[in-house]
Amino acid sequence: MRRFLVLTFAVLAALAAPAAATAAPPTPGAAGLGDRLFPQLGNGGYDALHYDLDLHYATSAPSQPLEGTVQMLAKATKSLSRFDLDWAGQSIGGVAVNGRPAAWRPDGEDIVITPRRPLSAGAPFLVTVSNFTAVPTVPDPADFSTTAFFQHPSGSATAGQPNFTHDFLPSNDHPRDKASFDIRFDVPAGETAVANGVLAAHWTAAGRSHFVYIQRQPMATELIQLAAGNYDVTSLGVHSGVYLRDVTAKPITARMTPLLAVTPSQMDWMQQRVGRYPFDVYGSLVVEADIGFALESQTLELIDTSWFDLGQGVWEPTLLHEMSHMWFGDSVSPSSWSDLWLNEGHASWYEFLYAEEKGELAEDTEGYPDDQGYASFNDLMKAVYAHGDEWRAEDGPVATPTSEDTLFSFQAYHGGALVLYALRQVVGATTFQRIERTWLQTYEGKSASTDDFIALASRVSGRNLTGFLRQWLYASKTPPMPGHPDWTVDPVQEIAPLARPNGPAATIPARRK
Repeated sequence: MRRFLVLTFAVLAALAAPAAATAAPPTPGAAGLGDRLFPQLGNGGYDALHYDLDLHYATSAPSQPLEGTVQMLAKATKSLSRFDLDWAGQSIGGVAVNGRPAAWRPDGEDIVITPRRPLSAGAPFLVTVSNFTAVPTVPDPADFSTTAFFQHPSGSATAGQPNFTHDFLPSNDHPRDKASFDIRFDVPAGETAVANGVLAAHWTAAGRSHFVYIQRQPMATELIQLAAGNYDVTSLGVHSGVYLRDVTAKPITARMTPLLAVTPSQMDWMQQRVGRYPFDVYGSLVVEADIGFALESQTLELIDTSWFDLGQGVWEPTLLHEMSHMWFGDSVSPSSWSDLWLNEGHASWYEFLYAEEKGELAEDTEGYPDDQGYASFNDLMKAVYAHGDEWRAEDGPVATPTSEDTLFSFQAYHGGALVLYALRQVVGATTFQRIERTWLQTYEGKSASTDDFIALASRVSGRNLTGFLRQWLYASKTPPMPGHPDWTVDPVQEIAPLARPNGPAATIPARRK
């Protein structure tokens, strides 16, 4: 496979940076970042700066394996004798560090890499994993691991959240370590390949089509989108400073195009509330499948056709939910997976406000959480409040889900929105909006934690909100709702079990990630 490296100015600058002097002896990098829910996910000892992907799809069959080579530019944060990459795909061909072959061995869902020479603390280095292979699976909405790299009648696509990107891409697979990306595809002529970021080049020669995408803003690995197949790309032009384009499986383009026409108005709606869109491009990727969720792939949200069978009052707020993630979850990513409420609570917050404004809240919230719709946002929050103790008992407090199995429960979505509601009750709508905008400006392109949010809210509001927010986020019992002394929490034992957003009994597709 022909190789050529496309590097941004930031990457070139990192390569030129001098290594920091250190007397510490080299030691192995950690085999995980110690995430509370996924302790082995990610790797320690280095900071990924940039990924360069060269991907090859030999045929146009949706079941066609992905074959590729990835180069990761990173900076050692300590003197390294060896380091790990996350990898759980089918196979790899070889590994090199700084252009020289390196020893490597598989270890669970990692590959352990030993360079010929130790890496100095502060020094940039380039690791190349060549000829890796991943095979797409048939998606099963009851098993999200089958949707990491999945096939559908028109092609294949990816959905790596939360811990599945390393099923198809060797990487440091944790949102705490974001990087820029260059992504190149080599596909049969007539096929279309799409990825995050801006299409920088496209040409066809010798029966093969080539696409080059540049995602210049930092991106968490879980947000990558690699899709190849029989797709249409529909340009909506530049709107409010953002280039808008949608990608649809060709058999459904005629149906989807008028439905996706809400994107420009939704972009205006979000920018009016939270500020400038943080990326260069935005749109939706619609696939012919029932994957059980919609996902905020950075700059190209993923959604399946099943959502559009549920009526405009469901799919339109869902599109807004995923768009809002471009700010909350993509631009500002969670420092740990326990911080997921910062993504989902915010996305649900803006989804519900949008649905209420459009007169779609009753339909959008049908089945959430009491198998009924709600006339107003306040009515919905009152119903969510009633379930507070139940959800804390079943799934954990908002910022401490009990396990990876409860990560995508109602608590992260509705419970997270309820925390924001309580915060607005205390600080007022004007200060709340300043907190939201300052949060996004302060941590743009970075990863941030729940404690970071608490500290920022206290600073912006001019009052110490630590105790208040920690009660709402970490306590086992639901605190009183400010301004609503009449709101009550139902006893846990008197509440019937509910379908969770990511459970098979849910009344609408599994989750709006």
